[in-house]
Amino acid sequence: MDSLTQIILGAACGEIALGKKIGNRALLFGAIGGTIPDLDVIFGNLFFSNSIDQLAFHRGFMHSILFAVLSPFLFGWITHKLYDTGKRKGSTIFKNWIWLYFLSILTHPILDSFTPYGTQLFLPFSDYRVAFNNISVVDPLYTLPFLGCMITVLFLKRNTKKRTTWNLLGVYISSAYMLFTVGNKLHINYVFDKSFKKHNIQVQRFSTQPTLLNNILWYGIAETEEDYKVAFYSLLDKKTYADSIITLPKNHHLLNMNEPDLKTLDWFSNGYYNLLSIDSSKNIRYNDLRYPLLNAKNKNSSIFSFELEKNGIRWENHRYIDPSFTDTSFSNTFNQFWTRIKGV
Repeated sequence: MDSLTQIILGAACGEIALGKKIGNRALLFGAIGGTIPDLDVIFGNLFFSNSIDQLAFHRGFMHSILFAVLSPFLFGWITHKLYDTGKRKGSTIFKNWIWLYFLSILTHPILDSFTPYGTQLFLPFSDYRVAFNNISVVDPLYTLPFLGCMITVLFLKRNTKKRTTWNLLGVYISSAYMLFTVGNKLHINYVFDKSFKKHNIQVQRFSTQPTLLNNILWYGIAETEEDYKVAFYSLLDKKTYADSIITLPKNHHLLNMNEPDLKTLDWFSNGYYNLLSIDSSKNIRYNDLRYPLLNAKNKNSSIFSFELEKNGIRWENHRYIDPSFTDTSFSNTFNQFWTRIKGV
């Protein structure tokens, strides 16, 4: 999920591990631990010059269970050596820091695995991307109550029962909301399955996920032999099925997808992608269709869209925004989005 949410969750883990011993410093070190896995973005840019390699490295080994098990010994040792000096000598032990980093690092990829991006929890043994698709990468209803609880914790003395209560309250509220989104996911899967059958669409498979910032408006994509079918459904819709179905061509013939870099993109998108020619350019547009369109009425408003360019024997991907979509103001897009959330 977003960085703020991971910082909050990491801080809560820090409080559980060391809050009674070092107070608010535990929140700080927990927040640092909760941020560590996302440093793979920086390391990816340092280690790899190819943009597709950089994309694949994120949520890789530094988001794995093995990394969460091994790295706390290193980070715990470093932190203990730096912290356990002077007046603080003997206030903590090595085991305390291992526990803090284990909790804050492990919970990061577990939380990420509920989002659509996918997390390689089982590296280096398997590159399978775990993605339950039940919560958006940014969801204020998960984050803000949790944040409020953690701010309250900051102003309470470390040995008070209220501090522990508020910290656990944040964990419980966010976890309860996560369970709510799982229930929504199961219901939405049933709705989209019924919707595609009602429209006589013979699907090979389909996937659903919430749209950005909420868990009310959902997006579904189904693969057929010829194309993809896309639909939106709000929990506030009057009908019990998705009424409007959008057809998107695959166009997989535009590129040889057996090339290594393109196979990586195929793996990254879990096979949900389409290709489009770009006017007056030899380059090809690649749309990752796991993610919703920004505008349900505009087929060209894909959130995750790349321009693919051949550079020697390698392919590079660059962020792409369709020109027809740039003419639409943010306020118009938001208004359409909000209207659709409220149901039809």
